Amino acid sequence: MSVVKINVLTVPAEQRAVLEERFSARAGLVESSDGFEWFELLRPVEGTDDYFVYTRWRSEEDYQNWLNGPMRQGHQGGGDGARPKPAATGSSLLSFEVVQQASAKNA
Repeated sequence: MSVVKINVLTVPAEQRAVLEERFSARAGLVESSDGFEWFELLRPVEGTDDYFVYTRWRSEEDYQNWLNGPMRQGHQGGGDGARPKPAATGSSLLSFEVVQQASAKNA
């Protein structure tokens, strides 16, 4: 059964472009991780400063392997030791199991 992890990032308006640019330039290592199925960065439209970073995994074990493995290093700000200031002022993680799904009939 697939699992979904949603990282909720609180991002002030003046940092939105920074966050989106960092995600655009990310190493892409998560995509090659065993069990990775899907990624989306969701920008808030109104009423909140919260971005949702949606990832879907084949299993909780696959997610934990990525979380605790060496592939995550690219996710944490690069390997040169210089970490840029975070664009988000807060974060929380939501976890779900997929119990039903549907897609477009022509997809």
